[in-house]
Amino acid sequence: MNTSTSTPKVVAITGASSGIGEATALRLAASGAKLVLGARRADRLEALARRIAQAGGEAVFLPTDVRRRNDLTALVGLACERFGRLDVLINNAGIGPISPLDELRVEDWEDMVDVNIKGVLYGIAAALPVFRAQGSGHFVTTASTAAHRTVPTMAVYAGTKVAVRTICEGLRQEAGETLRVTVVSPGFVRTDFIDGINNAEVRARLAASRDALGIPPDAVARAIAFAIDQPADVDINEIIVRPTAQA
Repeated sequence: MNTSTSTPKVVAITGASSGIGEATALRLAASGAKLVLGARRADRLEALARRIAQAGGEAVFLPTDVRRRNDLTALVGLACERFGRLDVLINNAGIGPISPLDELRVEDWEDMVDVNIKGVLYGIAAALPVFRAQGSGHFVTTASTAAHRTVPTMAVYAGTKVAVRTICEGLRQEAGETLRVTVVSPGFVRTDFIDGINNAEVRARLAASRDALGIPPDAVARAIAFAIDQPADVDINEIIVRPTAQA
């Protein structure tokens, strides 16, 4: 993020405690952004904020469960309280306990809807009034290549990511000339994302693909930083970041 010719941006990130969220926080902080970190694991957030501070950056954190609307409101409120504004909200929190539909893991389906779709909507609801009042703002949302291609065992997960893509496109069209909207869709990334999959066979298969093909989380963080760093009149609407070897 080029901060030499502009005021450092205030960026809030959900799902910031590990993986893509953590990598994005570190990359943006190193470029001068002020970070507002949200995730469920308070100990991981505290460690990340400390790491950023020790490197000369600035970060605050708040334990955040995106299934609770008030948590997103509080996260955005923390940004405004501590830094006076919010320039970017990165809706990154997501889960993927995928399985064949025949297993009827209805609770997993509900969790994916609550986190992947409703969590994004709660983020929009929290930040949109702030962005409108400021006359500027940028929504960045992490989707998935599953939003572009559906395969067996991923029906519900892919459905949530298609929904996110559609919601963000609608948001983009309604945003007007002062707000920006970006969707970033990663492929296989070397994170602990698949640890939440209950089906052992599916988990093992995806772990093998991740270990063989996966790109580092910072590869996605670089794409996010690129979108944020564009001039105010340039809106990078969609980025797909996958391993070169991923089909």
